[in-house]
Amino acid sequence: MSFIRLEQVEKSFGQTKVLRGINISIQEKELVAIRGASGSGKSTLLYLLGGLDQPTSGIVSINQKNLTLMGDEELAHFRNNNVGFVFQFHFLLPSMNCKDNILLPARIGGKALAQVEADVTKLADILGVNHCLNKYPFEISGGEQQRINIIRALSLRPKILLCDEPTGNLDSKNSEKVASLLKNLASEFKATLLVVTHDDKVASYFPRKIVIEDGQIIG
Repeated sequence: MSFIRLEQVEKSFGQTKVLRGINISIQEKELVAIRGASGSGKSTLLYLLGGLDQPTSGIVSINQKNLTLMGDEELAHFRNNNVGFVFQFHFLLPSMNCKDNILLPARIGGKALAQVEADVTKLADILGVNHCLNKYPFEISGGEQQRINIIRALSLRPKILLCDEPTGNLDSKNSEKVASLLKNLASEFKATLLVVTHDDKVASYFPRKIVIEDGQIIG
């Protein structure tokens, strides 16, 4: 039984059809790169997988739960308990220091903070950003902000880690470092990892590649 399953998924915005009959099966703990040019529909696909949006038609099923049957509140609960997001832009709240930004999802979800804080400390050590935890986002570099973003995404030990162009603002050397890092951390935390990218070098780090073009899977 596939961990993630999409059946005949279509997504339209008004008269514009973005996804066209998408069928995908992904196993638990798989490491997957989703490749495609800008406008191909790859980010829309990622948002459907994370329950941030609903398809126009078709089925999105994760761990045998049909996301297309869930209401907004149930989807929010599902995301908080199962999904970690890493976006190209960090979306760190400027009024909170980095540690509070990281712990915000745990507090919203009513999680016990002791284990989360232990994981945050471990990840900050691995990523070399312990010195950033008590600083505000505007006090640290873009690369450090992205690593804080990764820690926040992993802080609740998600079953699925979804990354939308996580290296889009980085040079090639740091892009490859982040790709390798995401792959290693997903394996350590036993998460299923999907990374949307237009960069062939970043995609090469992942054992499975899905290629999307004009809203359809072509490889």
